[in-house]
Amino acid sequence: MADPTARDDAPPEIFDRTRRRRRRDRAAARFDDHAFLIDAIGDEILDRLDDTTRTFTDALDLGCHDGRLGTRLAARGMTVTSADAGHRFSTMSGGVQCDEDRLPFADHSFDLVVSAGVLDQVNDIPGALALVRRVLRPDGLFLAGFVGAGSLTVLRDALLAADIAADRGVAARTHPQIDVRAAGDLLHRIGFRLPVADSVRLGVRYGDLVKLIHDLRGMASTNLLADGGRSPITRTGLAAMRARFAAGADPDGRRAETFELLFMSGWAPEPGVPLPPPPAFRGARLG
Repeated sequence: MADPTARDDAPPEIFDRTRRRRRRDRAAARFDDHAFLIDAIGDEILDRLDDTTRTFTDALDLGCHDGRLGTRLAARGMTVTSADAGHRFSTMSGGVQCDEDRLPFADHSFDLVVSAGVLDQVNDIPGALALVRRVLRPDGLFLAGFVGAGSLTVLRDALLAADIAADRGVAARTHPQIDVRAAGDLLHRIGFRLPVADSVRLGVRYGDLVKLIHDLRGMASTNLLADGGRSPITRTGLAAMRARFAAGADPDGRRAETFELLFMSGWAPEPGVPLPPPPAFRGARLG
């Protein structure tokens, strides 16, 4: 059956929306055991919020997971609306189920929109940002963070080793990643004022490749590509992955995996305000 919400001019569907919803539902039950990355992104978002002198009253938590970031915003006196693509997450947070590029909210509903850890899984990112700008009131603030380019280098190398060992060609197993410059350009193109994009590097040490994969599954961040389930990893490939992981381990048997957390911020334009200046790039810093 055709999707009644799909647009004729929509970009190609890179991610499988149904698979994404199911993966988020599966992760909901034990999300707290794997939420370190979302918590790190949430901490950064709140730190950046503290850098502003504005007081916000109506916030949208876009891609809310179990509502943990929204709870922290509510503790600051805001009225928070939660939204998530997954049914269980949206129910847990008392929010709305919707995709980030198909928002059901009225224009100018919020003076703050935050998003932690989901925009790297959205099919139409320009469309999602345009909708964020639309639901923001004039001079409202958008703050988002997600996994960006330069992330998961250890896993990517191990997956490549698996495909080479299986001798079946290299399959699409990891998501395309957005870098700092592309993020800043997107904000500028959509028309946000004072667009800023930067990144924070977070290293997490693992003694077992399977534990890394379990964490990604627990965050609903495993392969969501539309054609990503057509070439499963063989036993030979899994053995090659573990061997590649072990070959680069420190003397204690652990390896550091990198998460490059990309952050975006911008202000909704006000009537009569000139077009935004070119975006600022702060580059990467160590978390």
